Order: sequence, then C-alpha cells, then structure tokens
Amino acid sequence: MVESDRELSSMAQALWDNDVNRLQPGKDYRISLQGKAGEMAVLNDDNDGAGYPLFTFVDENIFKKETFLAFISLLDNYVSATGEPEIVTPEEEAENHKFLDSLVQTPTMKIAHKYLVDKKLSPENETDFKKQLYTIWFELYARKGASRPDSSGFEHVFVGETRRGRTVIGFHNWIQLYLQEKLGHIDYKGYSVNANSPQPDENKHIMALQFSWKEGFKPKGSIFIGVSPEFEFALYTLCFLSSPNERVKVQFSLYDVEIVCVHHNQKHIGTTYPMLIRYQNLHQ
Repeated sequence: MVESDRELSSMAQALWDNDVNRLQPGKDYRISLQGKAGEMAVLNDDNDGAGYPLFTFVDENIFKKETFLAFISLLDNYVSATGEPEIVTPEEEAENHKFLDSLVQTPTMKIAHKYLVDKKLSPENETDFKKQLYTIWFELYARKGASRPDSSGFEHVFVGETRRGRTVIGFHNWIQLYLQEKLGHIDYKGYSVNANSPQPDENKHIMALQFSWKEGFKPKGSIFIGVSPEFEFALYTLCFLSSPNERVKVQFSLYDVEIVCVHHNQKHIGTTYPMLIRYQNLHQ
C-alpha cells in the first residue's frame, strides 16, 4: 500500500472543511444504491443490479449557486464522440472564463491557490492563475487516435465522452450524472465493488458505479457525490500540479482515497477521479 501523501492529505482536509457549498446526504439529495452491478461489460446486460435511478431526490435550489450555475452552463458545450473535432465558440469561451472567475472566488480555490503559490507551482497573480487553469482544463488536445483536437480535461472528466459510440470514457461528475439521468440518457446499473473495496454507503460522498449513457456503456466509473464543483477542481488541480505520480493517496474526513490523475503532454489533464480505498471510521 502506498503511504498517503501527508501534505496533500492535509490540503485535501482543508479543502473539504471549507467546501461550504457541499450538499448534505439525506437532506439536500438522496441516492438509491440498490444492487451490485453485474460483471459483464456489455450494454444489453440482463444482469442489471438496479431497476430504478440512482438519484431519488436533489434539491435543485443548490444549482442556483454561482459556481453550480456557471458549471452547468458548460455541460452542453461539447460533442461527446472522440475523433469529432471540438469547435469552441466565443460564447462558450466566455462561459469557461465566467466559470473560472466564480471558481477563484471560493474558499476552496483560494486555499489551493495559496498552497500552489507557496510551492512556486502557480502564479500569484489571479489573472495568470486563471490562464494556468484554462490551459490545464479547457485547452483542447487530440485524444488517442484523433488527428485534430477533440477533447479537453474538462470535457473528459466532467462531461464524459464516447469512443466509437459504444464505450463511455471519463464522466466522473455527479451533477452531470444527475442531469443526464433526469433527461433519461443514463441507465444506472448498480454499484461496483471488488474484494478490497468497502461497500458503498448512501450517506457517504464517494462511490463506484456502472451505467449506460445514450448508446454507450461505462463498466466502472468512480465519482464524488454531493461535493461542489470548486472542491473537485481544487483537489484535482492540486494533485495535477504538485504530484508527478499518476496515483496519489490522500486521507481526509472519513475517507482513504486514491486520486488518479493522468497527465496529457504534461500540460493538460488526461483524466482524474477518486477511488475509495476504505472508510477511516465506520462509527462516525
């Protein structure tokens, strides 16, 4: 077992403690885990562990908060198919900047920024910091097999993509999952566990799951649930900039988590998501 990164763990805890926009399970939202997903990675799998949606309730007033509103406005700006070049309109670019403007005003992002400046990994000037974030998350690049820029860190992680129409790649965000499920595009197939991972808990904020999206299938995906967009951006940006490793083990709140963060050309995020290793204290 890789020893957890003490410094990044204490930063993750600080981000968690200051995530003022995080939703409360059972109050602001409810999920229904139902059964364990089948092992068969096929779309028309009869072994569906869940007959009902994952989300049974979300208080959508939360989505009126500034970062949520700005985040949600970005979700319809992408073509999901890899290999299809992305065209960014001036309006979409303005929405990206508006989102980053709202992001850097949040307590979590301010904490992350200060740490990165102290480590000489980010510029102190806010405008320059936003440019750095733009490059990491929004600058387009060509994903494997594509001849022209067809992807970005943001699209892959927060929106989701499809490869050859059949395989869902990325898609590690609960807000997009909820909104797509509400539209009828997501079929939740059940939670995913292996011999070493703990049973998921409807009142905890991380889970692995299986689902289909439109015509594509995601055999296993791992996501935070109920956290704010700024918490995920801050945590993933910290891991991307401060750790050369593609897997960083952090401990915060009730969770031992491995953050997978794959670099693309050292300038962009290829993918990033949390993997729950264990709960620290089941009695809390």
